[in-house]
Amino acid sequence: FGAIIVWGVFASLAWNRGFVSWRGAATYLEVAAQLGILAVAVALLMIAGEFDLSVGSMIGACSVIAALVPSEFGVSVWWGVLAALVFALVMGFLNGLVVIRTGLPSFIVTLASLFIIRGVTVGVTRLITGRTQVGGLQKLPGFDTAAAVFATDIPFMGAAFPISIVWWLVVAAVGTWVLMRTRFGNWIFAVGGNAVAARMVGVPVDRVKISLFMTTAVAAWLVAMIEITNSRSADVLRGEQREFYAIIAAVIGGVLLTGGYGTVIGAVLGALIYGMVRQGVVFAGIDADWVSAVLGAMLLIAVLVNRYVRQRALGVRG
Repeated sequence: FGAIIVWGVFASLAWNRGFVSWRGAATYLEVAAQLGILAVAVALLMIAGEFDLSVGSMIGACSVIAALVPSEFGVSVWWGVLAALVFALVMGFLNGLVVIRTGLPSFIVTLASLFIIRGVTVGVTRLITGRTQVGGLQKLPGFDTAAAVFATDIPFMGAAFPISIVWWLVVAAVGTWVLMRTRFGNWIFAVGGNAVAARMVGVPVDRVKISLFMTTAVAAWLVAMIEITNSRSADVLRGEQREFYAIIAAVIGGVLLTGGYGTVIGAVLGALIYGMVRQGVVFAGIDADWVSAVLGAMLLIAVLVNRYVRQRALGVRG
């Protein structure tokens, strides 16, 4: 419902400036897609009662690894893609393991990971290249095939829709199926609702949480691959603050910060709202100095509307 309101507001403000065209849709869907891939994974983890603040720095690290491996060793870009995936899986596993073994809040553990990953990424990249960016990826072997997988544009109704939208839909479909149709999805709700009770009835709480931390890391890897193949370069600061936007998208979509409740579809719509707001202010011709204020106001309105609708729905059921 909030997504419909947001679209209606910007459609009325910028209907003659391209917002309601297919090309306009392609722009805000592209923004929503990259955030949406993260939001799906983050939403699943939040439903299980945990947070991952390291996904933003993970995007930067994975993009640099995928670029440095082929550029420094003269191998195919696909070896860099694989190395970045292995790194993401290892870091996701370590995040989950530290949270479980220490009992510390995942907010603190992954906040520490955010700074550690970003600091090491900056230091290593500067040590190897003398800069914080790695360019010229289009000249490396295997880049064309990687770009075909992660950066192809799909023509539709006179507009070019990036393949990241397809990736977003696939991730959303898989996430929805896992959450709503599998035993693992039931475990996610159980762990987020009451981890102690879930453990007592045989739910593998530790395995569920570690798996979900690895899932958020893989989502960050996928976003990194999409971004470097589109821009043909890597940057250590790529993904900065993306973790907060992903959490915002999940919360807008109805995921509770306390865990135990939420849907993947809600996170998808939350990312869509963000994309429409982000690009809608551009189409509406609003001064860039006011973009953050408009973004915050629109997101707050969407949250309040969604909360009202949910309360009404629960009241009717009661």
